[in-house]
Amino acid sequence: MSVVKMRKSWLVVIFVFNVVSVRCVLRKDSDYWTNLASKELEEALNVKWNEGIAKNIILFIGDGMGPNTVTATRIHRGGESHRLSYEMFPHVGLLKTYSANKMVPDSAATATALLCGEKTNQNTVGVTSSVQHRDCTASLSPGAKLDSLAALAIKAGKSAGFVTTMRVTHATPGPVYAHSAARQWECDSSMPAGSEQCKDIARQLIEDFPGRDLNVIMGGGRQGLVANATGTPDDPTSTWGCSRADGRDLIQEYRNNKQSRGLKYSVVSNNRELQNLNVNETDYLLGIFSNAHLAYDNERNTGPEGMPSITDMVEAAIKVLKKNSKGFFLMVEGGNIDMAHHRGRAKLAVDEAAALERAVRAALALSDERDTLLVVTSDHTHTLSINGYPDRGANIFGVVGPSRFDGLNYTTISYSTGGPGSFQYSIETNETGAPHIVRQNPTVEETDSYKYEQIAAVPLDENSHGGGDVTIYARGPYAHLFHNIHEQHYVFHVLSYAAKIGPYSAGNSVQCNVAILSVGLLFLVLFRR
Repeated sequence: MSVVKMRKSWLVVIFVFNVVSVRCVLRKDSDYWTNLASKELEEALNVKWNEGIAKNIILFIGDGMGPNTVTATRIHRGGESHRLSYEMFPHVGLLKTYSANKMVPDSAATATALLCGEKTNQNTVGVTSSVQHRDCTASLSPGAKLDSLAALAIKAGKSAGFVTTMRVTHATPGPVYAHSAARQWECDSSMPAGSEQCKDIARQLIEDFPGRDLNVIMGGGRQGLVANATGTPDDPTSTWGCSRADGRDLIQEYRNNKQSRGLKYSVVSNNRELQNLNVNETDYLLGIFSNAHLAYDNERNTGPEGMPSITDMVEAAIKVLKKNSKGFFLMVEGGNIDMAHHRGRAKLAVDEAAALERAVRAALALSDERDTLLVVTSDHTHTLSINGYPDRGANIFGVVGPSRFDGLNYTTISYSTGGPGSFQYSIETNETGAPHIVRQNPTVEETDSYKYEQIAAVPLDENSHGGGDVTIYARGPYAHLFHNIHEQHYVFHVLSYAAKIGPYSAGNSVQCNVAILSVGLLFLVLFRR
């Protein structure tokens, strides 16, 4: 081995040793605690309200990223005293996530609240609470359809789009553009008999306003857009997702639409095509990178033919959208956080939350807080909890204990509900022949694995959502309006107000003022009589 290579090897060893040493030797002295608090106090004293108009709005939704998931991500990324990028935003609040008819919500109802400004019924998309689940006729009634932030942005002359790691027709991106009595109606083969007058969600994305006018659409779901889609080992088709059966190719119809309108567009399907994107020649971008949901970040093919990361998609989206001098609206969903939680795999969920945080950092680098309102929140929680009394600096995915009840260690993270893999009990017979319940000992398991399923108290078919409040973090114009415990649909109104779009646009403000003045004059005339 050459002297140069030996020196490089020793440098690597020294670097790793220093990292481990820092993690193992945690400061506890008075100066450390005082400095931590002093820095936070200085930050708080320097906070100033930004009351300028939000030219741009970027809304990040960590699907299922409740407060405990954020805490676990923080600890995993840098320890208990670490702060994620959005945890340094100056304004924070809490959101109540219940839907119009459920204490614990689903993603369709919560996304409709965030994106359309009203709480609605479970499993419905972009419609008012007058529409019951699977009631096609009611969804077509006048006044049932809700305008999304994307629709309002486009009407105001801005660009708009969304990025998701889910199918582009899934529950969270759906309310950006669709109006449906059932989140399950993603493509034609999922539409029940008697609902012929209602369009599936995929068709709404390509054919109707605002879907056909979105400047950026990126995610998965090819099999719901293109009939007879074929899979590969890296990208199989999914029995969980809707498969188009009417012979149509909606991706080609997207191309036809843009060509007929004389618009500059690009359609991409893998890393190579996204990396080679000519932003200057692209005003409309469609990126469909998988048949179903995108792969988890730690499993995806990162090669030229593979799928992009959420950061890759966010960077491309902002570069396309920011070309509009009037600004833009962008919704970004980290949906695989939720998917991993449903499987009961805490490390996988936390890794996906860390991937979302990297995308937030990319958005911060490509935006200016003077004219861009950047918001990070979640649609709902999951039932993850952080247990026991592990030592500071311990592995968040490790074990703690033993339990004084059964003498066994237990994982620091567990769930309230979970699928079959989370049921970790068995019935054994003791030396007297009496049966008794025995909990599995996690010490002999690889609890730090992405595939490990933490124990849950109640066995279900899968981990369920939680009903707790979620945190909202905000930076930019009117971010200070997030300051309290808010209704979830309040987010739509703050973002609309900050950008002066929809009900808070200049035209609507003038109309409102005229109406108030007219009522005042009428009362004055009546009073004089």
